[in-house]
Amino acid sequence: MTTTSETKVSEKDLVIIREFDAPRDLVWKVWTEPRHIEKWWGPRGFDTKVESMDLKVGGRAVYVMTGPDGTEYPVSGKILELDPPKKIVSTDEFGDGFQDAHPGEDLPQGMISTAVFDDLGDRCRLTLTVSHPTIEDRKKHEAMGVVAGWNSSFDCMDDYLAELQ
Repeated sequence: MTTTSETKVSEKDLVIIREFDAPRDLVWKVWTEPRHIEKWWGPRGFDTKVESMDLKVGGRAVYVMTGPDGTEYPVSGKILELDPPKKIVSTDEFGDGFQDAHPGEDLPQGMISTAVFDDLGDRCRLTLTVSHPTIEDRKKHEAMGVVAGWNSSFDCMDDYLAELQ
């Protein structure tokens, strides 16, 4: 069973909490290994290609999500903190070309994503915090559908984890 909740730690943060019916080590692998990421990342109906993943502090990850209509949504991030299999902190950036998919849109900037993986035995609780430099940037991000997008991605992750077990 998967549970979902959303809370705000501060007015600048979005927090999404999910519990998965899989052990923490497996959830960590599915979060950090390209062959797994490409199976679940992105809202339902999207495909994702991991262009690069350098899983170390200072390393970068670059993904391209492709929507059902063929629109590409490149995203990237620099790893700021890494504590396997407990925590990963990275910048959360719109990649080159994202603005092309959202012409004229004032995209939020300066986001930091923190994923914390809590060991619950044969289950794992994942707490994702997306921190924004301003309340206005958080509101812009929310208006883009980030919470629904992450929850849809986590639904896909839940399905994929079930396939792996």
